Amino acid sequence: MSHNLPDVQASRPDVTVGLSQVGVTGVEKLVKISRNGDRPWVLMADFSVFVDLPGERKGIDMSRNMEVIDEVLEAATREEAYRVEDVCGDAADRLLAKHEYTSTAVVEMTAELVQREETPASEHETQSTVDVIASATATEEGTREEIGARVTGMTVCPCSQGMSESRARDKLADLGVDDDTVEEFLDAVPQPGHSQRGHATLTFTAEGAPEVDLLDVIDTARDSMSARIYNYAKRPDEDHMTYHAHVNAKFVEDCVRTMAEDVVEEFSHLEDDVTVHMKQSNDESIHQHNAHAEREVPMGLLREELS
Repeated sequence: MSHNLPDVQASRPDVTVGLSQVGVTGVEKLVKISRNGDRPWVLMADFSVFVDLPGERKGIDMSRNMEVIDEVLEAATREEAYRVEDVCGDAADRLLAKHEYTSTAVVEMTAELVQREETPASEHETQSTVDVIASATATEEGTREEIGARVTGMTVCPCSQGMSESRARDKLADLGVDDDTVEEFLDAVPQPGHSQRGHATLTFTAEGAPEVDLLDVIDTARDSMSARIYNYAKRPDEDHMTYHAHVNAKFVEDCVRTMAEDVVEEFSHLEDDVTVHMKQSNDESIHQHNAHAEREVPMGLLREELS
């Protein structure tokens, strides 16, 4: 004997407050990205999927919604895609169409991308890992897609380095070294400053998909810090990284401003209404806290500020 089970999700809630995001997180799918004749990238991607919920509806029907989400993500990830952000956009569009009570659908994705590269001095082959970030927000007006990356590098504090330089200058003067020689020495041999591992995030958001190459985004983010770091390093590589980081000491604010300058130069083809989000977080080595700076701004305004 079958029973008609009540659809509790569609009933009116006790508290009629609308919710901006209801959905699921931690949905894992394989995503295959074509690369113009090169070997495709295969990413193990982690998706979060949300829709908005009007105040008069109790729930989104999580089990049926998960079925829809799985169906939507399977369809979006089954074929090779050319842009990882388009996978999110396709899924968000399908999700919006499947929910009659929804006005906004959001699909977010993160995945680790492993690249091959050479170490800077010994030229040994190694691998680097970056976090790819993509998302899409679909509404009746259209779909905005985001693409970018979070990368790891190294920074050196200019303030502590300045104190070390001052100490070295005083000591060299005590030893009778003339001023010109002191300056020449300090120019050639950067003094110690406390260093930290830094995390740079750079993303672009546009109607449809931002016209950016993910590898260019990754390079721009990596080059915004004092120095790049590498998974594998021989002593010449360690010396190279240490020297270059100390020659290029930067505060957390400097990293975001360097990124801003490079974005305007590297991505000059982008329309003024493309949103760029730049973020730097440093794991401080001599403090228990971390340092953070960020800016989210339309390309047009960023160009104005830097012109």
